[in-house]
Amino acid sequence: MPPHMTITSVIDILAVAILIYELLLIVRGTRAAQILLGIGTLALIYGLSVYARLEALRSMLSYLVPYFPIAVIILFQSEIRRTLARIGRKRVFGSGFRRLESVDELLLAMTIMSQDHVGALIVLERDIGLRTFVESGVRLDAEITRDLLLSIFRPGAALHDGAVIVQKDRIAAAACFLPLSTNPALSGKLGTRHRAGIGITEETDCLSLIVSEETGWMSVAAGGELEQNLKSEEVELRINRHFGVGR
Repeated sequence: MPPHMTITSVIDILAVAILIYELLLIVRGTRAAQILLGIGTLALIYGLSVYARLEALRSMLSYLVPYFPIAVIILFQSEIRRTLARIGRKRVFGSGFRRLESVDELLLAMTIMSQDHVGALIVLERDIGLRTFVESGVRLDAEITRDLLLSIFRPGAALHDGAVIVQKDRIAAAACFLPLSTNPALSGKLGTRHRAGIGITEETDCLSLIVSEETGWMSVAAGGELEQNLKSEEVELRINRHFGVGR
């Protein structure tokens, strides 16, 4: 170890490296990555202007520097919010999650809707509360049953549009409005239901269960990532894995 390198310095360097790595994971595949690339390009141009003594260019860019912090906050507000949410949900002594008792009812309902090509979006709450989104829909506070879920998502039903939110093994609300994902990396073929299912997982640590009315595919979204065309057993595996519980 170099003479000026102390244990504190090593910890400091590792902490910075981990922070940068986590930030890169968050912005990967999002519009934030493109914005960061643009900011980096401007910084490179400014450095070249100083090195080459291009005073007019350097002077113009220097006027923009004071506004950079405000621009970053505005442009990255969704990423900043998601980062803080992820930091806030970190647990030191285990997750403490439990398997939903009514997961079998969820899976049976999804299987039937998949066979009948009935669209559905079911959101399972984890650590980060979904009260804001629950209040945007119709409060139910009902037991999870396949019949109730089939009734909610029946085409033409009053609560068909929107999402069902599950809290603590109960259906908290239906017809809830969720934020749509703006990730440019997503396929243009994805509809509003899938973008809403992905969008809510970008802001919270919930799990979205989606049934496509066009293809009948069952999909799962978590952490801004979407897995499509899953079987019932695979959906159950994703639920157990997300909540840290084995079958």
